[in-house]
Amino acid sequence: MRSFEDIEALAAEKKGGPEALNALLAEHDAPKTVEDLERIGDDRWLAMFTRCVFQAGFSWKVIDQKWPGFEEAFEGFDVARLAFLPDEAFEELLGDKRIVRNGAKIRSVQQNAIFLKELGREHGSAAKFFAHYPVNDQIGLMELLKKRGSRLGGNTGQIALRFMGKESFVLSGDVVNALIRENVIEKDSLSKKNLNAIQAAFNEWKATSGRSLNEISRILAFSVGTGH
Repeated sequence: MRSFEDIEALAAEKKGGPEALNALLAEHDAPKTVEDLERIGDDRWLAMFTRCVFQAGFSWKVIDQKWPGFEEAFEGFDVARLAFLPDEAFEELLGDKRIVRNGAKIRSVQQNAIFLKELGREHGSAAKFFAHYPVNDQIGLMELLKKRGSRLGGNTGQIALRFMGKESFVLSGDVVNALIRENVIEKDSLSKKNLNAIQAAFNEWKATSGRSLNEISRILAFSVGTGH
């Protein structure tokens, strides 16, 4: 595994130089502070989980266009209300043209409301839990999302964390290919062993580069992506 300075230089070369690379990185929001994350309502976490679940394997543009209808249909994503969604309300949602009528994904909204309600009971609020979860153990958070949440495994949970402002990496195809190139992992299997190796590599690069996990994963992707 080479130094992150060398990886960043490779990404800069592909993107037209250091200034061009930094301009690309600046196009994305920086991670939120712990304090800012704490102030996010649990309803917004449920809304983002829902959005990412429905976008998975579907047209993001369609979900974006229909999103105001999702907000209306799910009544602002009130966690307490949706955790106890009665069967008749679920049946009504199955026929609601304001949303994408996928039964399993609609049911996941209730399941994730229950998950967030439990986190709130355990930690004061789900937002506090996510805000204070250590960034040097993202794989632990990914495992928790997969086990306790609904349809939040794989990239879905990672993307939701990123969109909410939690410092995080996203294991896109380009990022995984870069990790293979750097001999962090041998193949694209996200086994527990490989995930531990990935976390260790990100932690080392963060410590030595001063970059956030967001920037590190983007730079890794840029280092294998198409040139400028």
